[in-house]
Amino acid sequence: MSNGQQDQVMTLEELSLYLKLPKSTVYKLVQEGRIPGQKLGKQWRFGKQAIDQWLNTQQTPEGRK
Repeated sequence: MSNGQQDQVMTLEELSLYLKLPKSTVYKLVQEGRIPGQKLGKQWRFGKQAIDQWLNTQQTPEGRK
């Protein structure tokens, strides 16, 4: 498996670091269904590509508050 493929799935902790948000905030957003992810057993997993797409859709137009 190449390095790029290994980094395609993130844990909640890794996603927290990636988004630069506290784990509690990420967990709350996941629980509310606002971040794309899958629960496998008792743990959450997040596809990097899905997160990157989600981030792109969350951008607000310039000048808008």
